[in-house]
Amino acid sequence: SQNGLEALTFTADGDMRQALNNLQSTATGFGNVTKDNVFKVCDQPHPKKVREMLFSCLKGDVEKGLQLLKELWHHGYSAGDIITTMFRIVKYSTDIPEDTKLALIKEIGTIHMRVVEGVSSFIQLSGLLGRICLLNKSL
Repeated sequence: SQNGLEALTFTADGDMRQALNNLQSTATGFGNVTKDNVFKVCDQPHPKKVREMLFSCLKGDVEKGLQLLKELWHHGYSAGDIITTMFRIVKYSTDIPEDTKLALIKEIGTIHMRVVEGVSSFIQLSGLLGRICLLNKSL
């Protein structure tokens, strides 16, 4: 389906070999290449949930953002998975102003660096959501 192809493009992030591997795995595992099936096979947080979390914080609703983060965390996604998906959403979003995008990428990058260094906790991600709420108020 069309949304399945979009999901393949999103998960591969420009890597054609990865896109083909994801396509083959999804088709073999489910027989039908849909958005949900692709994200199940690739074991990445669904961008719809991460996007909702991000935009809740941009609107200043940190409680809803934290609730969505808890859901993702309890589904077993790592801090790295969530951060990577957040970065991709910001990178490809057409409805975030450029100055806000740059500020978000800086904040996400800072936390990504901490996660790579081994500080991959729920508290780091919660702090990021709080900074995103504050960021929007300062812009």
